[in-house]
Order: sequence, then C-alpha cells, then structure tokens
Amino acid sequence: MTDPIADMLTRIRNAHMALHKEVSVPRSKMKEALAGILKQEGYVEDVKVEDRNITIELKYVKGRPAINGLRRISKPGRRIYVNAHHIPRVQNGLGICILSTSKGILDGASALERKSGGELLCEVW
Repeated sequence: MTDPIADMLTRIRNAHMALHKEVSVPRSKMKEALAGILKQEGYVEDVKVEDRNITIELKYVKGRPAINGLRRISKPGRRIYVNAHHIPRVQNGLGICILSTSKGILDGASALERKSGGELLCEVW
C-alpha cells in the first residue's frame, strides 16, 4: 500500500456510506493522531487503540453520517505544504483541515494558533 492515510479515509467514507457502527484500520502513530483529532472535533464517537488495529466508532446525527466529506490533499506523488498564513478554511469554516507540522499532527485552527505550517494532509467536513 502506497498511501495508508488515503486508505484510512476511504475505509471511513465507505463505512459511513454502508451505515456501519464502527470501522477498523491498521495501527500507526499518524493514524492514531488523525483519529484523535476526528474524535476531538466531534466527527466520530470513540477511538479505541488496540495492539495492531484502531477501531473507530462512527457518529450519526438523526440517521445521517456526521462526516459529509473527506478529501486527501497531499498525496505521495504530490506533497502540498502551507505556511501558517495560508492554512485554508474548509467549507467556509464548517469543516477542518489536518496538518502534519513540526509540533505534531494538528487541525487547522490549532496550527494557526501556534503559528505553525506544514504538510496539508486532508480536509473533513
């Protein structure tokens, strides 16, 4: 697999479309951080880290998925970097962007607050 983050986002997207309660993805530190940000921002119910897997309990509001869209921005063939002044607003502030910075994996608001740019991993709305 060349892009494990895109695989994680695709698994979440597919599980939401099939109305599953939870989805399991192979464990890595970056995926743990991504899942933690999704939980912190209220896009998923719970994140359980096991020995080899991360189990993400999906969130639904009135029978509809809490996540309307996921998009991978920086890909292995084309990395996208932004500085702190050019962090994009997703869906006019209704969504979040997730960055890999020198201070760890952060959402756009936290990266802007810490004045830290980095690789723009994905957008969630």
